[in-house]
Amino acid sequence: MYEVFEKWLNDTLSQTLPANLEAFCFNIYDDGDNTWSVELVGCSSFDKDNADWACDEIFDNRDEPFAWEEKAPASQILAGVKVMILQFMESGEKADVLKAYSGIGVGFVDDDLELLYVK
Repeated sequence: MYEVFEKWLNDTLSQTLPANLEAFCFNIYDDGDNTWSVELVGCSSFDKDNADWACDEIFDNRDEPFAWEEKAPASQILAGVKVMILQFMESGEKADVLKAYSGIGVGFVDDDLELLYVK
């Protein structure tokens, strides 16, 4: 599954990004019936002490989310997405683009945000 995630993220990060982008957030959705999706949003602010920065969206790939089917609890889905993001940050083709900004967060869209990277 990682290879598909990596291609999806490389394609997203190959787009022209807003000049005032500060940070990225990976939003995870429980789409029901054991289906899940992830979108990447770019935000115009970043504050490691206040997760509200993730609401300042100026870029997203909401129309082309990474989606899959997996029978697992939400905690396992979050852990798996974090592993894929961290692997991408380690060796992904466009990892330098992702890490060029102030921070990277991940979490379910209506839940707490975890920071995976702070520049």
